[in-house]
Order: sequence, then C-alpha cells, then structure tokens
Amino acid sequence: MKVFASPSRYIQGKNALFTNAKTLKQLGDSPILLCDDVVYGIVGERFESYLIDNGMTPVHVAFNGEASDNEISRVVAIAKENGNDVIIGLGGGKTIDSAKAIADLLAVPVIIAPTIASTDAPTSALSVIYTDEGAFEKYIFYSKNPDLVLVDTQVICQAPKRLLASGIADGLATWVEARAVMQKNGDTMAGGNQTLAGVAIAKACEQTLFADGLKAMASCDRQVVTPALENVIEANTLLSGLGFESAGLAAAHAIHNGFTALTGAIHHLTHGEKVAYGTLTQLFLENRSREEIDRYIDFYQAIGMPTTLKEMHLDTATQEDFLKIGRQATMAGETIHQMPFVITPEDVAAALVAVDAYVTSR
Repeated sequence: MKVFASPSRYIQGKNALFTNAKTLKQLGDSPILLCDDVVYGIVGERFESYLIDNGMTPVHVAFNGEASDNEISRVVAIAKENGNDVIIGLGGGKTIDSAKAIADLLAVPVIIAPTIASTDAPTSALSVIYTDEGAFEKYIFYSKNPDLVLVDTQVICQAPKRLLASGIADGLATWVEARAVMQKNGDTMAGGNQTLAGVAIAKACEQTLFADGLKAMASCDRQVVTPALENVIEANTLLSGLGFESAGLAAAHAIHNGFTALTGAIHHLTHGEKVAYGTLTQLFLENRSREEIDRYIDFYQAIGMPTTLKEMHLDTATQEDFLKIGRQATMAGETIHQMPFVITPEDVAAALVAVDAYVTSR
C-alpha cells in the first residue's frame, strides 16, 4: 500500500508570522505559545503581541530545551489548566517535536513556526523523543500532520548560517535514503510504500540544494532574503520533510541515532552535522561511485559540515565506540533495516572509519 502524507497548509515568505492572523484564528483563539527564552527574545514576544492585537489570548510557555516525555507532560498540564485550544511551536526541531506531541495528547490543532531551517521536523506527523539527558529514545507517530506550517523567511535569514548549513546537510540525506528504500521497495515513515510524488520530491530536494545551497549560504551570511535562500528554506523544510516522510529513511539517520550512544563533545554538533557524516557512511556502505561520494564531500566541506572523525570529535574513539554506534544504529525498528541489504554493527563501524580514511587521503 502506498502512502503520502503532508501538512494541511504550508505558508512561506517574508513576515509570514505577522500577516496570517486570519489563518491562525481558524485553528483556535487560545494558543499555547511554546518557545525557548532565546527565541522569545528574538521574535516570540513580538509574535505574542501580534496574536493579542488580533483578538487571541496566548499563554507563553518557556521550552526547557529537550523533547522528552517529562517536558511534554509538563506543558500538557499547563494547557489543560488554561483550557488552551491550539498549540504553537515556535523555534527549532526539539520545540517543534514537543509541540506536536503536546497537541496530540490534548487532541487540539498544532501550528508549527520554525525559526531556523536546520531540520525537516516542521511538516511531519512524527516526533523524535529524547531522554532528559539528550539520548535518542523513540519516534512517536501521529494520525495526522501539522494543521499549519508557517515559515517566516525574514526570521530564518537572521539565524546563524551554521544552522542553515545543517538543514542543507539534513536535506541532502533525503534523496540518498529515498533511493535506498526504493531499491528495497521498503516502508516509509508514513507507514507504507513510496509514492511517485514522494520520490520526485526527494529528488527535487537534492537538485535544489546542490543548485542553490552555496548562494543561499551567502545570503544568510548577510541576513538578506533572496530567491536562492527562499528555495533552500523550502527544500530544507517542505521538500525534505515530505521527502523523508513519504519516501523513507534508511542508514544515514539511523547512524545519526547511533551517535547518541556516545558521550562527549559529539553532542555539541547539530542534527544535520551528524546526519552529514551518516550520509557519507551510507554512501560507503552502498559502495557508491567515487564521483558521487566526492560530490557530497566537496559540497559538505564548502558549507562547513564535518567529513572526518576529528571534525566529529571522534578522533580518539576506540573500536568499541564505533561498535557502540553500530549497535545503536542497527537496533530493532531502526530505519537502517530499510536498506536493500543486511547491515551489521561491524559493517557500520568499518564504514565510519573508511569515510575518514578516504577523506583524509584525498
């Protein structure tokens, strides 16, 4: 059975947060505005005022930084106490994933408003849940995608360009993983086989990022919105989000989850930075051509992504550390099992080292 999933509505553009009151009010009058203190200072307070000015009664709740069961339960209790009828997640991936979980438990609509284009979390009907300490715990799947995704490119262009680069790296995994799932005729995150639309979107994501990624990085560096930046924000958010959900995840994201088994400086890296190395590792596991691997390495290096174990803070890692990553990446239920061949913890460990050996010998 083929399945395609998407949010009910996606709106992107300059000042999108401050020009869509009518659409927002259609979903509820009394929102929880979930954002961390940094985001609240940058745009949250102004957005809260905009909601009030347009007849809504928002309750601002400060997000504690971790998409964990405890944090989700805390905010659910606040929303129940206040009788809120819609959840707005304003911020990065963990804020967004928490907002989706909170809305699902309350059975109310959810509005996703990313302030960075660093992940493809906004559009999907799933959340990645971590322990309070930040280790990957589980995926939660929902019966529907977000009711509204509101992407303000004027806000996103002011975020650090490292975060845009991380989103590009996360987005570049979309086609690599979709292609592997296609070869297996495997299952996607939407709960079925791929649609032609899902695969086409995944391919368009890769094409857009290679075409416009470097131009978008330059725009972000000067905090200006350009057609290239608009395209890349859409690729990072909409194309990558629809692509990973409806065309599937494979080894790259499973290896990212494997990295969470380790302690230390690797946790200072972003989601996309870890996915970049996971993508190279998948390309090695598949024994892809040197031309394709070099294309990814060159592009990652141009946007500041890690391509060596030293840049991953793993230059002192032991064989047991690599096997630990491999064991976590190959756990039952992990997306690495959507690859068209069996992969063992030892295979993952070998490929992690092989990527570094190849990159450092070029």
